[in-house]
Amino acid sequence: MTDAPTLLADSQFVMTGPLRAPRQMLADQSYAGHKSIHDAEEAARLGIAGAPIEGPTHFSQFEPMAAALWGDRWFTDGCVSAHFNNMVIEGESVRATVTSPGPGAMLVRIDAAKADATPVLTGTASIGAVPNTELAARLTTARSRPPERLVILDQLHVGQRGALSDVIQAGFDTHLGEMYPFTLRQKLAGITEALRWHSPDTGAESPWGRPIMPIEMLSVLANSGSKGAGFATRQPSVGLFIDLEVRLVNGPVFVDHPYRIEREIVALGESRRTESYWTLSTMIDESTGTVAAEILLHNGVFKDSYPDYPKD
Repeated sequence: MTDAPTLLADSQFVMTGPLRAPRQMLADQSYAGHKSIHDAEEAARLGIAGAPIEGPTHFSQFEPMAAALWGDRWFTDGCVSAHFNNMVIEGESVRATVTSPGPGAMLVRIDAAKADATPVLTGTASIGAVPNTELAARLTTARSRPPERLVILDQLHVGQRGALSDVIQAGFDTHLGEMYPFTLRQKLAGITEALRWHSPDTGAESPWGRPIMPIEMLSVLANSGSKGAGFATRQPSVGLFIDLEVRLVNGPVFVDHPYRIEREIVALGESRRTESYWTLSTMIDESTGTVAAEILLHNGVFKDSYPDYPKD
């Protein structure tokens, strides 16, 4: 699925994947009674030229290269940590690149770009408890610059925990709700990189004897029941993903297996155009009580999407 590594003079090497055309699967997404940024009309209202594809979709393009670097360990304690640079509209193609400092590296740089070289995301991929992921530094910066005033997110605070911890068990045909209006089987039919271990037909051939979840689906599982967390934002308002880190701790995450999701707000932020909050979601294996994965999401909310936002 990937080109041969390109050896560089300084002992680094680069792995470059093929151009892929990710599919838009959130056109019918809704929350708080209205459409999301993935709806074409809603995107146009915010000055965006087309309904963007969800950022985690691009994570799948790194999976074959990460597996080539780290083997089975990628699926047990691998991590993708990325800042999203530009949105991708369905019909555009994206190429993923991994740059390693050399053999044996536990952390590599990742980048994705459109066919015209427009950057889509930048970040790191790693295995193990590597501390210097892309979002580690970004979260530290966010915590050092707390917002002076929040309007849309004024009901949130750092340290706030979800009111409820929900249990998700997603089989291939489980509909994931209004936030993610599709099934895993539908996702796999359009995924940019189809791996045998994700498949309902060949997943039993995995080293764990059962199908495993694609890494892009872990944020879906973590967020699909987030309404029950009680992290209230003033409505109507429209959000987008700014940063996302998906870290397997004691993986893999299995298809049709129960996981409890616990959530905590770990930082708040503000920019010229958005208010934002960082949520750490912990995915706990219900059968063992061990942490299977952690998902760190920096979610922004457009100020312009909230009609009562102060004009000064």
